[in-house]
Amino acid sequence: MNLRDLFDRLLHGAKTTARLYHPRTMRERGLLWSAGLLGATYVVVVTVLAIRWSMAPAEFDVNEAARAHMASSQQAPVTGQVMTGTLIEVARTLLDKPGGYLSNDITPPGVLIDNMPNWEFGVLVQVRDLARALRNDFSRSQSQSVEDRDLIIAEPLFNFDNASWMLPSTEGEYRKAIRALERYDLRLGDGDATDAQFYARADNLRDWLGMVEKRLGSLSQRLSASVGQVRVNTDLSGDEAARQSTATPGQLMVRTPWYQVDDVFFEARGATWALLHFLRAAEVDFATVLEKKNALVSLRQIIRELEASQATVWSPVILNGSGFGFVANHSLVMASYVSRANAAVIDLRNLLAQG
Repeated sequence: MNLRDLFDRLLHGAKTTARLYHPRTMRERGLLWSAGLLGATYVVVVTVLAIRWSMAPAEFDVNEAARAHMASSQQAPVTGQVMTGTLIEVARTLLDKPGGYLSNDITPPGVLIDNMPNWEFGVLVQVRDLARALRNDFSRSQSQSVEDRDLIIAEPLFNFDNASWMLPSTEGEYRKAIRALERYDLRLGDGDATDAQFYARADNLRDWLGMVEKRLGSLSQRLSASVGQVRVNTDLSGDEAARQSTATPGQLMVRTPWYQVDDVFFEARGATWALLHFLRAAEVDFATVLEKKNALVSLRQIIRELEASQATVWSPVILNGSGFGFVANHSLVMASYVSRANAAVIDLRNLLAQG
């Protein structure tokens, strides 16, 4: 290498270095670093929030919930206020838990979360069923009696679209329903307001448990279908004169798609979480009826099974192994608790039907 080539190389290196550290280039590199840091921070924050918002709320004491919604001058809950207060608290938890109501979110991290919206739907179905039972059964003495004016408002509002994010929003409609329930609850505790009633009778409790029985039976079947199996068609069994609109095969292959397994699981978790609180409240409001029918132990057994369904899931994902394979199947474990609770509900309804 001669002296001229060496000089040219040194000059080229100096020019390159000068371009790299030119004020404009430095500003551009700084902006790139800032944008990268901002993007990384956003991803971390969204991930942390998604994890936090995906955690189910803790259980609460139904008696404390009843007292929280009573008038300040009232000494003790009257019949029906524990169930009504529990319904209000469950509905409020649905809206006010960490992250709020996520089923209608259209922005991250809510729109990216999959499990919690299914949990919310499971809770919502139980809320709708109890609100319907309040309006049609618990608050009425007979079929010819007048419906309660606030329950007429609350029940249809809870059946509003669960994924509407504006005009009107789902949260806004559900909060209107909660306020209507609160008005009914205050009138229950007012000794001078005889137009609000809650009738703790065996037939009313049995009618509501009939809805619970069907919900648990459906969840149990959907959970069990996480592993595909051939089932005998029993749709028309028990009645030789029974007919159905469309013919179906004698044997059916039932299987939940793999991408819906966790959806069904968390829907069942939400439904059993809400039902657990409602049955604890029923144990208080229907204590006299249950003791007379010698059915208190049966109700407590249902509660025990539902408590087991709320055990912590330690796996980061819902596993879907075969029934007796190496990998766990969380859906089958949940189906076991739900099925046993459903069988206990059937036994309890039979006890309530006896004189």
